Amino acid sequence: QVQLVESGGGLVQAGGSLRLSCAASGIMFSVNTMAWFRQPPGKQREWVALINSDSVTMYADSVKGRFTISRDNAKNTMYLQMNSLKPEDTAVYYCHTNRRGSLYWGQGTQVTVSS
Repeated sequence: QVQLVESGGGLVQAGGSLRLSCAASGIMFSVNTMAWFRQPPGKQREWVALINSDSVTMYADSVKGRFTISRDNAKNTMYLQMNSLKPEDTAVYYCHTNRRGSLYWGQGTQVTVSS
């Protein structure tokens, strides 16, 4: 079955950095488009960034210039490098992909940015 496992979240001061990882199994990782979403407390889940099989990337306006999405196909792992973090980046961050019309999500990892 498809499994996505996030890691790397934690507590960081505003202006600091974190690097999130998403380990994938049960999919043909090298040909799948992967994405990061996040859900702030009490708010709806929102799209953050994506990377396709050709390593073409896209970002939400709120994180453009601060976050970098990447992938390592040999490790079946996707990353999100987060720099210049702001308190409004506080959220649970989720790894996402799809396969043959089915959507898959990780369990999420908490990122908290203090003022």
